[in-house]
Amino acid sequence: MRSFGISCSITSLACLIVSSAIAQLPAPPNGERGLSPKYTGRSYSPYADRDFPSAVYWGDTHLHTSFSMDAGAFGNRLGLDAAYKLARGEQVTASSGTKVRLSRPLDFLVIADHSDNMGFFPDMFAGKEHILSNPKGKEWYDRIKAGEGVGVALELIGLFSQGQFPEGLMYTPDSEPYAAAWQATVDAAERYNQPGIFTAFIGYEWTSLVRGNNMHRVVVYRDGGDKGGQTVPYTTTPPQGSPNPRDLWKWMAEYESKTGGRVLAIPHNGNLSNGIMFPLEAQYDGTAFDTTYVETRAQREPVYEVTQIKGDGETHPFLSPDDEFADYETWDIGNLDVSEAKTNDMLAGEYAREALKRGLAIESKLGKNPYQFGMIGSTDSHTSLATTGENNFFGKHSGAEPSPERMTHPFMKTDSGEIMGWQQVAGGLAAVWAKDNSRSAIFDAMERKEVYGTTGTRMSVRFFGGWDFAEHDVNSREPAFAGYAKGVPMGGTLRERPAESAPTFMVYALRDPIGANLDRIQIVKGWLEADGSTAEKVYDVAWSDGRIVGKDGRLPPVGNTVDVANANWTNTIGASELGTVWTDPDFDPNKRAFYYARVIEIPTPRWSTYDAFRFGIEIPKGAPTSTQERAYTSPIWYTPAG
Repeated sequence: MRSFGISCSITSLACLIVSSAIAQLPAPPNGERGLSPKYTGRSYSPYADRDFPSAVYWGDTHLHTSFSMDAGAFGNRLGLDAAYKLARGEQVTASSGTKVRLSRPLDFLVIADHSDNMGFFPDMFAGKEHILSNPKGKEWYDRIKAGEGVGVALELIGLFSQGQFPEGLMYTPDSEPYAAAWQATVDAAERYNQPGIFTAFIGYEWTSLVRGNNMHRVVVYRDGGDKGGQTVPYTTTPPQGSPNPRDLWKWMAEYESKTGGRVLAIPHNGNLSNGIMFPLEAQYDGTAFDTTYVETRAQREPVYEVTQIKGDGETHPFLSPDDEFADYETWDIGNLDVSEAKTNDMLAGEYAREALKRGLAIESKLGKNPYQFGMIGSTDSHTSLATTGENNFFGKHSGAEPSPERMTHPFMKTDSGEIMGWQQVAGGLAAVWAKDNSRSAIFDAMERKEVYGTTGTRMSVRFFGGWDFAEHDVNSREPAFAGYAKGVPMGGTLRERPAESAPTFMVYALRDPIGANLDRIQIVKGWLEADGSTAEKVYDVAWSDGRIVGKDGRLPPVGNTVDVANANWTNTIGASELGTVWTDPDFDPNKRAFYYARVIEIPTPRWSTYDAFRFGIEIPKGAPTSTQERAYTSPIWYTPAG
C-alpha cells in the first residue's frame, strides 16, 4: 500500500476516510476563468446564463370558424371551441361528419375570423327574424338549408369583393350582435390560453378587397381580454371601416394608445392581389409613397404569410426563371374572386422575394424599408380545422373536406379563369423561436422576425449571419450559442462590417421527426445594383447523398422514392440533418442585400395522391403526384456603412 505519511491500521475506518480525502483532487478554479477565446459560452456549462430562444413553437396564425360568414355558408358548423380543441391535440368531428385529429398538437393558434359581418352567419343559419325579413337573407337561408351553401358562399364573396353586399344584412361594429360575437371570440381565447402549455391569441382578419384584389391582413393581439375586449375590430366597410391599409394602421395606433396594448398585422395572399400587395412607388389608389407610409408599414407588418392553402407566395417562375424550385404550388389565374385575369406585369407586386428586393430600392430613396418582413406560413382554413399535413388535409372550406369528388370540382370558376379543387395547398405552419410558450414571448418573436414558415412540415431550422463563423461553430451540435454570440439570427440586420470581410452565414436544419429526409439547403440572396435595379441568386450550400454540382452549376435531383399506387415513400435518400457555414462569394460591400435560407425535403406524396389511394380514384390530370415540402426562413439584411 502506498504511504501518505499516516500511520494507522489498514482496517481502521478513520484511516480510510482520511486517506480518501487526501487522495481527492483539489477544488477546481472558477470555471469562468481561463476559457478559450474560441469558446462562445459564458461559463464552462454552456447552458448557464443562457438568454436566447432555445425552442421552436409551432402554430397557425390564420384559422376561420363558423363565425366567418363565408366559412359558415360553405358548410362550416364548428365554432370556436372545436377549433381550439383540435389545435391543442383533441379529436373532433368535422362538419362533414368525419373524425379528425392532428398528428401532434399545435403550440399556439390565432382564430382570425373576418371582421366584416362577424357573427352574421350563425344568426342567418339560426333563422333570426331580422335576417329572414330581408328578401336576400331569406333567399340565402333557403338555399343553405337546401344544401346549396357553396353557391351562396361564392355569391357572398363576390358581392363583398365588389362592394355590393346588401346594406341591410351588414353587421356593423356598433351593433349588438357584432359586439356579442367579438366578446365570444375574446372569451374563448381567454378560456383556452394556458401559458407554458398552449397559447390562444386574440385576433381577427381585416379583409380588404379592392375590386376583388386581395389586401387581407390578420391582426394579432399580444394582450388578454382586459385590453382586447375594450374595442371591437376594424372593418373594411365605410364609414366605420376602410379598405386602405393606412387606416388599419391608424386603428392599430389608436387601440394601443387607448389600452396600452400591442397589435401587429400579417399580410397574406399577395399572389391574389393582382399586383397591389407590394407596390414600388404608390398605393393602389395612386397615393405616392412617403416616409410615413414606409415607416408605418415596416412597424405594423413585421411578418408576411408566405405560404398557405391558396397558393405559395415565395416567388414565381416568371420572376425567378433561374430558380428550378420557383414553380411550387403556384396560383396565378387571377385575383381573389377571379373577377380579373392575371397578367405578367402584375407578378412583381405579389411575391415575397420580389417584395424583399423592392424594399431595398425603396429604402435607398426614402430611408426605410417597408418590406423588411419575416416569413411564416399558416392555413387560412375555413373549416375550424388547422390541419396542415399532406396525409391529413381537410380542405380550404367545408365543401372541400375529404370526398372522392373534391379534387375534380372547381374551387373557383369564372369567365376569367378556373382553379380546380386539386390545386388547394395542404400547408402551411408558422415556426417561432421563443423563450417560452406564451402570448408575450411568441408575439415578441414575431415582432423581431425570429420566425420561419413551412409548407406543413415541422423541420427545425436555425439561420444566423455574421462575419466570422467557422465550420466548428455548426459542428458543435449547439450552433445557437455561437450564432447569437458572433452574429444575428433570422430577422436581423448584420452588425457593422469589419474591414475587408465578407458575410458568413451559419444554417442548420433537422428533419421533421415523423417526416421526410432533407434534400438540400439553399441561401437566396437579393441585392440592389448601383443603377437602382435589383437582382437575385440562389445558392445550394448543403445537400445530401454526396452529389456533385454539374458543369451547368446545378445540383442533380435527390431522386424520388414515392410509391404513387400506395401513397408512401422511404427515407432511403436524403439526410436527417444538414448544416454548413457559407461565405458569400459575390459580396459587394457597397450594395444593399438580404439573405434567407430555403430548406427542401425529398419528394413525398402530395395530398392528391393520398386522396386517390384512400378513395380508390384516379389522380386528376395535371395534379402532381409528389411534392417537395420546404421551409423559408426570415431574411437577414446587409446595409452598407454610411
